[in-house]
Amino acid sequence: MNAFISALIPVMAIVALGRFLGWRTVLPDDGWRAIERLAYIVLFPALIIRALANAPFETAPWKLALILIVAQCLLGAFGLLARAWPKITGPAVGSIIQSNVRWNTFVGLSIGGSIFGTEGLALVAIAAAAMIPTANILSVAALTSHAERTDLPKRNPAVELARNPLIIACVIGIALAATGVELPALVDETIDLLGAGTIALGLLAAGAGMDIAALGRAGTRTLVWSLVRLLGLPALTIAGALMLGLTGTPFAIAVICASVPTATSSYILARQLGGDAPLAANLIAMQTVLSIVTMPAIWFACLAAGLF
Repeated sequence: MNAFISALIPVMAIVALGRFLGWRTVLPDDGWRAIERLAYIVLFPALIIRALANAPFETAPWKLALILIVAQCLLGAFGLLARAWPKITGPAVGSIIQSNVRWNTFVGLSIGGSIFGTEGLALVAIAAAAMIPTANILSVAALTSHAERTDLPKRNPAVELARNPLIIACVIGIALAATGVELPALVDETIDLLGAGTIALGLLAAGAGMDIAALGRAGTRTLVWSLVRLLGLPALTIAGALMLGLTGTPFAIAVICASVPTATSSYILARQLGGDAPLAANLIAMQTVLSIVTMPAIWFACLAAGLF
């Protein structure tokens, strides 16, 4: 069985388990959100610090970060074309743009780590440090500028960026790698134990937060923009990688990160910032299901073309 399929099946199985547990209300919705928050501010940073500190980088992966950021910005701008959709509202346009620029980090971590080990985890961490702040800035700008509400909370992107636990973790991890400082054995083991729970908890929370009933409400608009996201971001990423000469494992990780579906947290932000929250839920559900087909298809297409 191909390595990508072998990595994808456990991911989808855990997401499905999370959906089952959410359906059975093993935990209330607030409980799942708390788990997702814990993974984001504690467990994920621990994984990032350790992965980057021990990463066997031969060259600085700045091309990986640049390509993914540019691809996000371009696909976010493409989302403005949604304005031409018949009878579409401003909040819906904001939700579509957000869907175009967000990605499910935990799926990328699981697949990248499964196929490429420590180096894969470190490269996905670099991608996360680049893509998550970019997605947050673009999403907030899109949602607030297209919202029809006037009581929206104020957001300061610069302050949020400086406080982002993933950015802080990347700075620490890269500093350790650059200076050659090794973590003490007990500290390294403690961080390793924290990071070990990241992917499983993140995937379970993602599954629990997915609204399967949204598939029944999804129409042509949801299908079209889901395909734009699932195919468009990888296409832009591949084009950028070819232009900048990105090769090998970094190229493969860039494709993985661009191919995963949008983040489940986009529903919450759409609801908070005046976006079309039902449409956001529809896009999450549709993309999660479609990605089971699109992700392997993109991977095999790249292999057939000899890109990595």
